[in-house]
This record gives sequence, structure tokens and C-alpha cells, in this order.
Amino acid sequence: MLKRILVLDDNQDILDMVNEVLTYENYSVHATTNGNNIVEIAKSFMPDLAILDYKLTYSDGVEICRELRAQPEFKDMPMILFSAYINREHVDYEKFGYNDMITKPFNLSDLLDKVNKLVNQA
Repeated sequence: MLKRILVLDDNQDILDMVNEVLTYENYSVHATTNGNNIVEIAKSFMPDLAILDYKLTYSDGVEICRELRAQPEFKDMPMILFSAYINREHVDYEKFGYNDMITKPFNLSDLLDKVNKLVNQA
């Protein structure tokens, strides 16, 4: 069975690229720009990993991470913070509930390395 990855970003170009790369690597991907109903989407899709944008038009990735972590089925799911606004060296992403962080712009091989590592730990 394919591992499932939920990707939330309000930039459609980034979503399309990440979706294409992860699908090519044999992941099942649900990519969305809408975080308003992310808990319902996650419950329907049951991801093994979530990649969440930090700064969204209508919300932020920290609050969405907290919403997901509050659900028993997602409390231990690996999550990656995706951001162009914060620097990895200056942010304790773990205090937000994330397992790792990817800064934009990003290298696709770095994205795959982090995804593979976290999915295989789960």
C-alpha cells in the first residue's frame, strides 16, 4: 500500500510541483490550498505524513498543526513545516509540534530525503 502524504500550501505552483515529485516517488498525495477543513480532509485521507505551509492567506501552519495534533489519530503523525518566512536556524519548529522543517526555496532532493526519513520512521 502506498504511503499517504497530505500537503497544504496556498501557492498552487508549489503544490503542483510537490504533488508531481511525491507521486513520481510512489506516494499517494492529497494536495490542497484549503486549510479551513484540513481536519476533515485528513480524517478522510488518513495521511502518514503532513507537509504544512507556515503562512497561509487565511490561517497559519502552527494553528493547523495544533488542530491536527489534537485529533487522537494524528497526535503522532510526522509533520513538516514548509516556510519561506522563517529560518531553520532561528526557529524551534519542534515547539510548534513539527518533526522537521523545509525552507523555501527548497531543493527537491532535500524534500524527498526528509519525507522518506519521516515516513519510514512512522
